Amino acid sequence: MIRVLLVDDHEMVRMGLSAYLEAQPDIEVVGEASDGREGVRLAVEHQPDVILMDLVMEGMDGIEATKEICRLLPDPKIIVLTSFLDDDKVYPVIEAGALSYLLKTSKAQEIAEAIRSAQKGQPVLEAQVTGKVLSRMRRPDEAKPHEMLTARELETLRLIAEGKNNQEIADELFIAVKTVKAHITQILAKLEVDDRTQAAIYAHRNKLVE
Repeated sequence: MIRVLLVDDHEMVRMGLSAYLEAQPDIEVVGEASDGREGVRLAVEHQPDVILMDLVMEGMDGIEATKEICRLLPDPKIIVLTSFLDDDKVYPVIEAGALSYLLKTSKAQEIAEAIRSAQKGQPVLEAQVTGKVLSRMRRPDEAKPHEMLTARELETLRLIAEGKNNQEIADELFIAVKTVKAHITQILAKLEVDDRTQAAIYAHRNKLVE
């Protein structure tokens, strides 16, 4: 049984998560905290296998709580569950020791699977967070963002730059539209751009298309 602690200042969020997770045969919610300070106390008290941590909370926020829990416990598995993707949230909490980073728009099943992965020490990151982390780790003299793209992602980017829509890209590459969408998500994350227009501009600026 995977023992989980919920730390979130929204009661309805805690109630919804708790109800879903308790219905899982392999997950048990051992505590709920409404702020970071209470989360630290319950983490020390229950020593859960996995902690779901909100970031923006009154008093002690999720970043400080993560730092404190990582200081007090030997190997905590902390999953950030938040609505924010700002650099001043992502980098500090990962550097503080968080294992995974999910958005609250994630499906309940995805959160449950992330908990199972965390219990095994396997991180789960939103695609946009992966892009940010890889960019942060890359030195100026190392690879450019587009050099992190797979061959298929690079093909997709070139077709985007040519002005093709998802269906046209799918037809040309002989793949499903949903696969195209998945490639585009990864492309935007790795290039650290907000939409396909910016991705197309990037491709032209870096002479990735004729």
